[in-house]
Amino acid sequence: MEHIKEHHMRSIFKSDHRITVEGPVHANQIRRMAFHADLDAFRRPAEQQEALAEIADLPEGRIIIAHENDMIIGYATFHYADESERWSEGNMTDLIELGAIEVADNYRSFGVGREMLLTAMEDKYMENYIIFATEYYWHWDLKGSGLTVWDYRKMMERLMQNIDMTWYATDDPEICSHPANCLMVRIGNQVPMSSEEQFDRVRFRHRFMY
Repeated sequence: MEHIKEHHMRSIFKSDHRITVEGPVHANQIRRMAFHADLDAFRRPAEQQEALAEIADLPEGRIIIAHENDMIIGYATFHYADESERWSEGNMTDLIELGAIEVADNYRSFGVGREMLLTAMEDKYMENYIIFATEYYWHWDLKGSGLTVWDYRKMMERLMQNIDMTWYATDDPEICSHPANCLMVRIGNQVPMSSEEQFDRVRFRHRFMY
């Protein structure tokens, strides 16, 4: 499958801040920019910056960034699922994961996450993919946000709904291990029925139970 990437850009104006949201961006742009110290939810900032650059170099990899001047203050990643995860078992070239969304603490009230997702979906080629996101409560910043696990889940669902991602059932053990975890999915309008059927087989290993 050929992975075509169209770059798009938009701006956010809040108080004295002018934030640029753009992508997919190239690895060299990620490496030459500064990286906000608060972007540490998954690994140390320098390591996370390099991980983003490596994803950007993947044929299917897409990185959307938000930056103020030359400082990256947020990012969203799209890529194939890790080979160790069930989502790679169908060997689907048109199934990509919305792997992570992170925004630096002081920018979280500016709608940056929503703008990054909307920027990603401006690329019409995204209609060729099934996009999925696995939401696990242990990745959520409950302490920093002050939200309960259920309020945080509602917030994540509202964020995903901006690009028409909806809740899908699955028998995946990690998702089923806590009722707040969920699978969110968007099926592009150019995805063939055969891919939808294959994705159903990936979602359920024990279909007779549902």
